[in-house]
Amino acid sequence: MAHYLIQTLVFQLLFLGVYDLFLKKETFFNWNRWYLIGTAALSLVLPFVQIAAIGRQISPELRVQLPTVFIGGEGFVPTVPNPEEFVFPWMALWQIGAVLAGLWFASKLFKIFRLSRIGQRTRLQDFILVILPDTKTAFSFWRTVFLGADLAPKQREIILQHEQVHVKQRHTFDQLFFELLRILFWFNPLVYMYQNRMSSLQEYIADAKVAAIQGKGPYYQELLAQVFQSQNISFVNTFFNHSLIKKRITMLQRSRSSRLKLLKYTVLLPLIALMVFYTSCSQESEASKTEVAKTTADTEVMTKIIELSEALKAKGELSPEERNALNFFANPTTEGDQIYWSLQQHLIDPSTVTDSKELHFDQSQAIAFALLDEVPVYPGCEGLDLEAAKNCFQSKLSQFIAAEFDTESLKDQGFSGKQRIQARFVINTQGQVADIEVRAPSEALKEVTLKVLQAIPQLRPGKKGGKTVAVNYSLPIIFDIGE
Repeated sequence: MAHYLIQTLVFQLLFLGVYDLFLKKETFFNWNRWYLIGTAALSLVLPFVQIAAIGRQISPELRVQLPTVFIGGEGFVPTVPNPEEFVFPWMALWQIGAVLAGLWFASKLFKIFRLSRIGQRTRLQDFILVILPDTKTAFSFWRTVFLGADLAPKQREIILQHEQVHVKQRHTFDQLFFELLRILFWFNPLVYMYQNRMSSLQEYIADAKVAAIQGKGPYYQELLAQVFQSQNISFVNTFFNHSLIKKRITMLQRSRSSRLKLLKYTVLLPLIALMVFYTSCSQESEASKTEVAKTTADTEVMTKIIELSEALKAKGELSPEERNALNFFANPTTEGDQIYWSLQQHLIDPSTVTDSKELHFDQSQAIAFALLDEVPVYPGCEGLDLEAAKNCFQSKLSQFIAAEFDTESLKDQGFSGKQRIQARFVINTQGQVADIEVRAPSEALKEVTLKVLQAIPQLRPGKKGGKTVAVNYSLPIIFDIGE
């Protein structure tokens, strides 16, 4: 969610930057009107747009490597996030803000309703005229025009023409759209900037229409004639907005923009293309963490290699099993996760591995863990953010496997010492553990492991783009049976 909000803010800032730099001073008022509405809506949708052809250029890890589960012996200390640990309630804060913004919007609607009740209503052909007593206010909302009874007849005529433009062009729809955004994104200052620019633009549109009838000179002189009262309601089209008077007169005096300048709108094309490219390649915060982890891992691998070199010097001669294992590292035929899988299988029984192709697994249907919007959720881990849910999943799963593993029956069968087991499974779109594969030194260990993994409770499946997806996992288990 945080990543989505950041993307939305950046996109809106870029769109507003283009508007202020290239379009704001042009007289293409209706084009600019649709630009503001369109880009505001587009900024909310673009973060969800991903082009597969671009996204496929990324090669993230397709299988989640879970931490090793230690059963028996020492070294396994399961950790579960403390439910009583304080986590800042961001969602609750947003909900409170949205409720307050909604109440403020409702209060403004009530104010308009109250004014419509105290005024003298006249239903005309295209709109409703409400004359308000003892005031010089003037504004419109939806199909209703409010005029103060104290306005002079000449002023009333000009203002009525102006407000009729707002009514005919349904400018209230634009304002209500931004009011809705202000409720949902009350914390976003760019939404308020959008609405401010829309309010100015709507006045320019109405001014241009009336000035064409009345003449520019008389019309802007009327604007400067005197200061009137105005309603402090953000989504009504008020005629006398003091901060806008100077801008409106300046815009009335501008020459009509050349149609050649419509080419400025083509700036949008490369801008949107860049945004789509970014969203297609973006891998949320998990992608960044993957890259950081990879850099750290590279350093750790070099350290391990040095340690291994020292150990080899100290030991002198290697056992056949150790030599074969070393050959797997020195001459790998697979990559990444498959090297680990191959090595685990080799350490279990070197004689069973004759061809690395036997260890190939089709991952074409897998979705990269870094691309998930929601990770699979283990029962008891609900309501956590992405990283906390992942950690809780790992801890709960380790606890479950350690508790359910039938150590007694294995002891009765004569097993002792450390036994290495490697498992793979999929959490499918129903949240069930499926496609389980287990490599173990014996059929007995394999059967016990299968039984435990099949007993894992149903989870809430992972999601990408609002759809449930299957996620692949790799799980090493070390089973230590004391003598």
